[in-house]
Amino acid sequence: MQSKPKLNLEKSLAMFEEAKKISPGGVMGIRRPYNFVEGEYPIYLDKGYGGHIVDVDGNDYIDMLCAYGPIILGYHEPEINDAVKEQMEKGFCFSLVQPVQNELLKRLISLIPSAEMGLLVKTGSDATGVAVRVARGYTGKDKILRCGYHGWMDWCVEVPGGVPKQIRELTLEFPYGDLDALEKLLKENQGDTACIIITPVGHPLGKPVSAPPDGYLEGVRSLADQYGVVLIFDEIRTGFRVSMGGAQERYGVTPDLTTIGKAMANGYAISACVGKADIMKVAEQDVFISSTFFPNSLEMVAAMKCLDILERDKVIDAVWRRGEDFLARLRSIIEQSGVPATVSGIPPMPFLTFDKADDHYKKRRVKFYTETIRRGLFIQPYHHWYISYRHTVEDLDNALQYIEEALQVVAGEYPV
Repeated sequence: MQSKPKLNLEKSLAMFEEAKKISPGGVMGIRRPYNFVEGEYPIYLDKGYGGHIVDVDGNDYIDMLCAYGPIILGYHEPEINDAVKEQMEKGFCFSLVQPVQNELLKRLISLIPSAEMGLLVKTGSDATGVAVRVARGYTGKDKILRCGYHGWMDWCVEVPGGVPKQIRELTLEFPYGDLDALEKLLKENQGDTACIIITPVGHPLGKPVSAPPDGYLEGVRSLADQYGVVLIFDEIRTGFRVSMGGAQERYGVTPDLTTIGKAMANGYAISACVGKADIMKVAEQDVFISSTFFPNSLEMVAAMKCLDILERDKVIDAVWRRGEDFLARLRSIIEQSGVPATVSGIPPMPFLTFDKADDHYKKRRVKFYTETIRRGLFIQPYHHWYISYRHTVEDLDNALQYIEEALQVVAGEYPV
């Protein structure tokens, strides 16, 4: 199998050069080119449709990154957009809240096992920030035990620049799946710990798992109870993808607080912190949470319509069925390729890790993602992929074909 020629990215690269003169790094954070394959991936997009995106140079891709998770349905959903346009006619940014806030909160409380009360915010970092602040306010304790990525705020940021040492020292990290490590931290910080915050489905997805390890979430719940700390499930990714009630519903373990976002409104910027009423009520007086834009209603209307579609069309069931087939076929392709790689993840969120079998594993990874993007498959080397409702059978068949062809190139250039 021969390598595919490089894509024309002339406009994208020119825009990036311009951007670097007017914005630090050109674009922010995880979207910077070095998180993909520099010179091979587009940097600027023009539009999206169904399960596809089109860049400013006109290249069309099957998009399995789904805007890093928010696109559960597809790009350009007329039902959602029409509902938002209707709300625009009434106005959406006021000094006071609009009735849809109550409607959406009642909807979330009906769906999510841990939800008795909730607060609507905008981003995943907003939601996890609220959850941690509420937990600290409720317990009167300062330390946070974390597992997974939980956003960019001071208490959880992984890059220390700009974050005071005193704040960093209040957050302690433990590895996913290791109950002994968690209990050790709880013992060492007994009386000082406010909460445990965990992504219930392990991230990053570098191990061949298809669900949380047996007994793990139950064990975390038990330890939280034993040591009297608040348990937070960060379901920004898993909410409305793993099930309508999140990973807690699918796996039968209920936390004290839950953060949700991403797939909640199919791309509109909204998230929430929900949880037990006695804990959430500290936000009435004891904890300050406020923003000019938190009450804006367009995103709430989008979320209501998105939830309508998810339930009406049984979207999550469909995504899981397609994902199960995709993962099974992906495993078969990997086995036949002879390339040292591991398939991981759950059906809605698959991933592929290149094993450290020798010194060429990084080169294999770069070559693989170079070949897949050249064929028209948009996936990310350091972030799990997603399957959306508008990914057609043809899209997923083509994605697997591109993966198979890319692996053949990798096997030819970097044999074990």
